[in-house]
Amino acid sequence: MPATRTVQTEEAADLLELTRTFASRELSPKAAEAEAGGTFPRETFRTLGRSGLLGLPYPEEFGGAGQPYEVYLQVLEELAAVWSSVAVGVSVHALSCFPLVAFGTEAQRRAWLPDMLGGELLGAYCLSEPHAGSDPAAMRTRAVRDGDQYVVNGVKAWTTHGGYADFYTVMARTSDDRSHGTSCFLIPADAPGLSADPPERKMGLTGSATATMRLDGVRVPVERRIGEEGQGLQIALASLDSGRLGIAAVATGLAQGAFDHAVRYARERETFGKPIIDHQGLAFVLADMGAAIHSARATTLAAARLKDQGLSFTAEASIAKLVATDNAMKVTTDAVQVLGGYGYTRDFPVERYMREAKVMQIFEGTNQIQRMVISRALSRPGGGAVTVLGKET
Repeated sequence: MPATRTVQTEEAADLLELTRTFASRELSPKAAEAEAGGTFPRETFRTLGRSGLLGLPYPEEFGGAGQPYEVYLQVLEELAAVWSSVAVGVSVHALSCFPLVAFGTEAQRRAWLPDMLGGELLGAYCLSEPHAGSDPAAMRTRAVRDGDQYVVNGVKAWTTHGGYADFYTVMARTSDDRSHGTSCFLIPADAPGLSADPPERKMGLTGSATATMRLDGVRVPVERRIGEEGQGLQIALASLDSGRLGIAAVATGLAQGAFDHAVRYARERETFGKPIIDHQGLAFVLADMGAAIHSARATTLAAARLKDQGLSFTAEASIAKLVATDNAMKVTTDAVQVLGGYGYTRDFPVERYMREAKVMQIFEGTNQIQRMVISRALSRPGGGAVTVLGKET
């Protein structure tokens, strides 16, 4: 069942077809081997960048493609249906660029964005810490002003592209104020004192490097601070709203890929003289899988349309991330079940998809955190309201 298209412009249709062709020809033959060996696909990201796919949702004047977020998320879906590590990497790169796009000065944007969006550079986003994952206000990494520089010391955990990125968007504490004591910095990978631990050993997304980053007396010029001093938490939360939509799209694409394999197998595998898809018990499982994917896609793209219109979408992003990632976990688990014993082997990719789906419920804020965001929105009449079918509740 192909992904449902929602954007009908010729340019968007061509872009999505280009992405699907690229994923089929370039990503599909490499994915299984790279994931089995834990190989980071750095050259693949360069190819994506040169094709214009790393800066899709950002302004053309700074090197982006100026595409609506709704289109960008569908591109992520196409990538994730074949190779989730690559799709997550594209989403994280976009996340790492967001603070500069949304909060940087005009001079900062013109100085750094063209290279960041042009394809040769890959970004990483440093927010979480070993003791401060879902509570960024509890971070301990510090940036102390020293003349026209900041000196940054601390540890950042769970950094996607850690050790491979060319630049790091880093949140660090500049005062003890819990809500307004964090600032945002853009740090190049070659900054003295910045280093990466060996990559984490993960159950899935093994082609995506995740590492702890250490900052030991890293000196950062004041002009590399993004936004005002103390504005970092606001920047981080705004970044995560957009990032959660990216992960929702990746989860939807991942589920679509697993579903496609399951349907193909169910059409070809026969028991009791007919394809197993013709047995009602299995057919209903597949029907539920298809319905879950469509609902996740609709929820995600509805939130993207709010973003594209410049409307608040914080709660909607959390709803999309919650729905899409929970559905992906269920769909991929069912895909393994459809294939039976074969689904439990590495001869078919559905077991890998199931392992990859799990982390979708954890990063960019666990799904328990998403429920907190949604419930808080519902508890504030007239503030942070959740939009449903054009109405506010």
